[in-house]
Amino acid sequence: MPQDGDAAKNTFDRGSLNSLFCQQMSFCEGCLECCIKCLGGIPYPSLIATILLYAGVALFCGCGHEALSGTVTILQNYFEVVRSPVDSLDVFTMIDIIKYVIYGIASAFFVYGILLMVEGFFTSGAIKDLYGDFKITTCGRCVSAWFIMLTYIFMLAWLGVTAFTSLPVFIYFNIWNICQNATVLEGATLCLDPRQYGIVPINEAKTVCAGSEKFYKMCESNELDMTFHLFICALAGAGAAVIAMIHYLMVLSANWAYVKDACRMQKYEDIKSKEEQELHDIHSTRSKERLNAYT
Repeated sequence: MPQDGDAAKNTFDRGSLNSLFCQQMSFCEGCLECCIKCLGGIPYPSLIATILLYAGVALFCGCGHEALSGTVTILQNYFEVVRSPVDSLDVFTMIDIIKYVIYGIASAFFVYGILLMVEGFFTSGAIKDLYGDFKITTCGRCVSAWFIMLTYIFMLAWLGVTAFTSLPVFIYFNIWNICQNATVLEGATLCLDPRQYGIVPINEAKTVCAGSEKFYKMCESNELDMTFHLFICALAGAGAAVIAMIHYLMVLSANWAYVKDACRMQKYEDIKSKEEQELHDIHSTRSKERLNAYT
């Protein structure tokens, strides 16, 4: 009798373990199906465009801000440009204004990237759940068209920002080239005049020529090299933002076309179901009339 009890107990334990194992396997399969479903609902083109936009905006804003700070240091230390005591529009005031614009660009496009990502999720859901409870509304189509128009305007704006960012890159390339030529060509009279670029007024002579101590200090300083490379990185970030806007336009245009075709399919299905219902009603009515006539 004790042996029979132990055998029954072992059988019960094995049954419990098998039941627990089956429950765990079913739970894992359910989690796997849920993960696959969630991953399938992600709009990957919008996700790639959002990552590219955030990377470009972060590179432009961060490097541009530090490059402007380096420009202020170079102007004050080597060209002896001082800030105007009165509230006038000098180069330092313009740099401060550009810094505030950079703050606004960073915050605005952070929010805009989230909105475009959400729009991508809803558009993908509208397409995939076309025959479910979710229906594409006229408001949704108007929102998609509005995003296309706004993204096109932002793309043009970023093209302008890219062109504007290329100006300091060109200026610093000229300064770097003059420094390189001054070290190679001995005895050459090479000068840097900020009045050529409109940085200082015409009546202020802030020229730095080769042979002076300030010229060689500036050419050998880390500020010039770092500021030059930071402006190049800012230009690359603006170009990445332009590419992201073009990618968004492609995604939004494709989603708009899909939604438009889906709306037509919805109308077709509604008309088809309505006609089938009418045919069914007519058939039922005729069947009742024949039955009444027969009786």
